[in-house]
Amino acid sequence: MKQDLSRASEIIERYDCAEHNLIAIMQEIQTEYKYLSEAALLLIAEKLGISAARVYSVATFYENFSLEAKGKHIIKICDGTACHVRKSQPIYDAIHQYLGLTGKKKTSDDGAFTLETVACLGACGLAPVMTLDGEVHAKMDPDSALALLEQVRREEDAQ
Repeated sequence: MKQDLSRASEIIERYDCAEHNLIAIMQEIQTEYKYLSEAALLLIAEKLGISAARVYSVATFYENFSLEAKGKHIIKICDGTACHVRKSQPIYDAIHQYLGLTGKKKTSDDGAFTLETVACLGACGLAPVMTLDGEVHAKMDPDSALALLEQVRREEDAQ
């Protein structure tokens, strides 16, 4: 299925197709689509008049850019020192299993959740910490993390 890039095209045009706006363009397109697809990278290169290799190199240099499709809900498990010592790994493991993820796969088959780890969320006093769609959840354990995901699923089913 071909990705509709009309919104990406509008974003690029709004930045006057200017190469010096490359990072801002990529950030906004990623916000819109939740990742930077190959087709989006090629569109950016074409409209800015630069090589696809240049666009790809920027996309892979910065850790905040993702080249993989992400789920509707983004889960981030902190693995900084305080969270790690207070057992963030079992939380990650429980969610990983709950979502049916294997190997390096980060997104559930239904596209509902993406699971990531981060070096630090800056909430060490609340460890272990996770975020769900940017909202911080403190003093988590595997059971409370799974209960949170179940709550999200129930709320979506009710809609």
